[in-house]
Amino acid sequence: MQKNIFLFSGIVIFIFFSGFIPAMAEDDNLTGRDLIAKQAALSCRDEVIQEMEKLVESNVVSFADLFDTFYIPVPDTDPPKYHTQYDRHMDKVIRIILDKYLGQQSWFLYVVAVDRNGYVPTHNSKYSKALTDDPDYNLKHNRTKRIANDRTGLAAARNTDSYLLQQYERDTGNTIADLSVPIYIRGKHWGGIRVGYEK
Repeated sequence: MQKNIFLFSGIVIFIFFSGFIPAMAEDDNLTGRDLIAKQAALSCRDEVIQEMEKLVESNVVSFADLFDTFYIPVPDTDPPKYHTQYDRHMDKVIRIILDKYLGQQSWFLYVVAVDRNGYVPTHNSKYSKALTDDPDYNLKHNRTKRIANDRTGLAAARNTDSYLLQQYERDTGNTIADLSVPIYIRGKHWGGIRVGYEK
């Protein structure tokens, strides 16, 4: 059982849980790879916001569609995948940005944008390979358009603090660090950028 202590305005709060270790303090608590991941997440976030704003301004998608949570199931997918009113546009313009930041460090494992429900409208190219008949291959190489609504995923997606650092036990079996920063579109919280990396 993991015990974590948070200090907010002089009040100490004890939280007991396992497998979920957030850190939401100032940058003084971040060192080395955490700082590098945070800077990458912030820069990536700014570029993603810019492109999402362009999609709305050019009427490619409406502002309402960008916040669409009517997830349309993709047939015969396990784990389930979903489409939205905007995900195919994200494949075209946002994936390029995510891939650029993923390539910045060899120890980055993913850089992804998720909506407030943990939905991944587009993923890095390396995790967007064509589906096969092999479930194990698909789990590792086609992770796009899933809803990451596990505890870590939802915490990252709904975080509105400057950043959130967590320990993440992936469904692929490895435990990594996950640092996320929030995305706001025209003042409305859309979700966040998540950077997963080896400590």
